[in-house]
Amino acid sequence: MRNNLQLSLLVLCLGVSLQVSAATDTHACGVPQLTACPAPVDAKLPDVKNMLTWNQQDRVVGFRNDYRSYAGDVFKAGTAQPIPVAERSLAAAHYQFHGKSYSLQDYLKRNDVTGMMVIKDGKVAYQYYGKGNTPTTLWTSRSVGKSVVSTLVGAAVKDGKIASLDDEIVKYNPDVKGTAWEHVTVRQLTQHTSGVKWNEDYTNPQSDFAKLTQCEANKDTYACVNALVKDPKRAAYAKPGAAWSYSSGGAWLLGDTLEKATGKSLAQNLQEKIWQPDGMVHDGVWHSYEQGKHDVGAHGFNATLEDWGKFGLFIMNNGVLKDGTKVLPDNWVQDARSWNHADKSVSAAHPDGTYGYQWWNNSVPVNAPQDVGPKQGLTSQDTMWALGIYGQIIVVNQKENLVIVQWSAWPKAEPSFSAQPLEASLMFNAIANTLAK
Repeated sequence: MRNNLQLSLLVLCLGVSLQVSAATDTHACGVPQLTACPAPVDAKLPDVKNMLTWNQQDRVVGFRNDYRSYAGDVFKAGTAQPIPVAERSLAAAHYQFHGKSYSLQDYLKRNDVTGMMVIKDGKVAYQYYGKGNTPTTLWTSRSVGKSVVSTLVGAAVKDGKIASLDDEIVKYNPDVKGTAWEHVTVRQLTQHTSGVKWNEDYTNPQSDFAKLTQCEANKDTYACVNALVKDPKRAAYAKPGAAWSYSSGGAWLLGDTLEKATGKSLAQNLQEKIWQPDGMVHDGVWHSYEQGKHDVGAHGFNATLEDWGKFGLFIMNNGVLKDGTKVLPDNWVQDARSWNHADKSVSAAHPDGTYGYQWWNNSVPVNAPQDVGPKQGLTSQDTMWALGIYGQIIVVNQKENLVIVQWSAWPKAEPSFSAQPLEASLMFNAIANTLAK
């Protein structure tokens, strides 16, 4: 009997030991530089070559395993400073969409939301994890990463690594000499007003964006994307600064230029300027084209929901750390949401402009249908949106002291504004109004 009991205890202890080992053995997820593996670690991953045509389940699995589907650079957390929690009820938060009323729970289901965090007055008021995601899941940013990159550009300006946003990028990135990008300034690249042609169509397999995706799925990624973006045959369609056109090619070039100006990868810049000084809670991974040298400026930032929220709080606080250190230039955040008035940025929906320093104006359009609401809540002049395809979002509103983070797996990469993007604006207005009471 005693021997059987000892054996049972041994098996039990061994089982617990194996579980602990599996949680901490970073070889299990293939990224040994991480302090611990995120959860879950899915066994079967979808083919990244088909990223733009994944089904819904593939998209969920693919987005939370992006950090191990591509080569990546880890940006390490330092002394963690978790966000305090003060839960608030959002049961009263309802929005009207084409004559019907929906709750937050309706919204989560309708919009394939896989994670959401609402931070009010510096405290977590609400958090949600869906589709098996957990507080340690590293979810990929898609183009939310662009807003992180533009913030790192601000840090480089503060440090003097970039002397002026009005410098031509050729000053820091000599490779663009002789191309359509040569006389584009850092500011114009940041505002997507370069005037250089780039086809961002996510549904066209021959678009520039689709070609970039295929470069990422194969070897020699940096050389492939570098040749695609800086192709001497790539033409201009407008004078720099005259017209706005969203461009992941230009965003990649901004990241490339920042790395050359600082002599550091995006991941290293992020770790040194924001991640460790601001007390982010977990390690993250940035999709790398050349590990230790070059990370992709257009997307590829992978982090936990809480750390997405902490980045939002960093912006909320104007890039000022708890010890008073200013990481960003004075007025940077306000300038970043000063929507440019270039052709195509101003529209009937958003007459004050659509785009800033790689941040969006995604407020409810002034010409929105009568049967939607609430139309008031987060005003366009006070609210900045980091947006990524398939519904990745960070919203920062300094006036309301509010940050909202969303992970999603929308069925379409870029749906009509009258669909999911409008629902997000309405839902977030409802949340802001509820928390303001």
